[in-house]
Amino acid sequence: MTILKRVPKGAAIAAALFLSTTAASAFTACQVTDTGGIDDSSFNQTAWKGALDAKDALGIEARYLESQAESDYDANLNSLQGGDCDVIVTVGFLMGDATQKAAEANPDQKFSIVDFAYDPTIPNVLGQVYATDEAAFLAGYLAAGVSKTGILGTFGGINIPPVTIFMDGFVAGANYYNAQNNANVMVLGWDPVAREGLFTNNFESLDDGRSFAQNLYDEGADIILPVAGPVGLGSAALADELGTDALKIIGVDADQYLTDPDKKHVYLTSILKRMDSTVKAVIETAQSGTFEGGLLVGTLANDGVGIAPLHDFEETVPEDLKAELAAIRAGIIDGSIKVAN
Repeated sequence: MTILKRVPKGAAIAAALFLSTTAASAFTACQVTDTGGIDDSSFNQTAWKGALDAKDALGIEARYLESQAESDYDANLNSLQGGDCDVIVTVGFLMGDATQKAAEANPDQKFSIVDFAYDPTIPNVLGQVYATDEAAFLAGYLAAGVSKTGILGTFGGINIPPVTIFMDGFVAGANYYNAQNNANVMVLGWDPVAREGLFTNNFESLDDGRSFAQNLYDEGADIILPVAGPVGLGSAALADELGTDALKIIGVDADQYLTDPDKKHVYLTSILKRMDSTVKAVIETAQSGTFEGGLLVGTLANDGVGIAPLHDFEETVPEDLKAELAAIRAGIIDGSIKVAN
């Protein structure tokens, strides 16, 4: 396996280093990350895990380039053209335009993009999207059932659909809890009707994660869902200082109990976007010759989304609430429970 991080001096150096690595195996999967980085304990890291899982299962070569800024997208994608990559996976909604440009300029190259769908579809691009609101609905119901203050909080990185879909489902789950239990749990930070809420406007600043969580905590929230990649690690640090009796965090994308081990005890659960599963599936189709452009949707039914185990809170969450969550999951899958607010 060759791992190449984005070189700040430009695409020419990056391309030279990329092409000078060890000879490719019979099949090579290449990945271009968004700005969070390959070790962001969240979005990019989970997608890269899918490539590593494919490497282990299929014996392929797996490589990546990191984007330090949005201006790197085009340069990184251009540096991968030329036949060394059997499939190129780009990570993130913000890479939509750059991926489309590269795909249209290189129609014989297979591409897949995580968290983006094209309408109309592009013949050589397979979009990976996720019904994250289904899993977030479960997390919202759980949080409403666990909250002592009756106030939950959420904030996002940027007001874009892959972020707000988490917030939509979270609010819907809390609302469903209220309807089922004659309760009045509030969710601060997102209005799914007005499409307005709290956003840090970045996916990097841990300081923002701490300050946004502090503000929501000061308003009474005792469980907070940060949908902002590494920014949420700042919220977890605050919860660690305050103690979990005062504040708990719900992770996103990966099981943050595992990816943020120093603060693992603050995570009630995590909303899982199984990018590792869908990336691996895309690489398998590309290797087998069955790749087609279009759309791959991860849902509760196909395990493309879900919620993580309760871990340290397994003994404190009531059994009847766990049973309700299992029934709700089944209801979402069979269509008897609607996720939309």
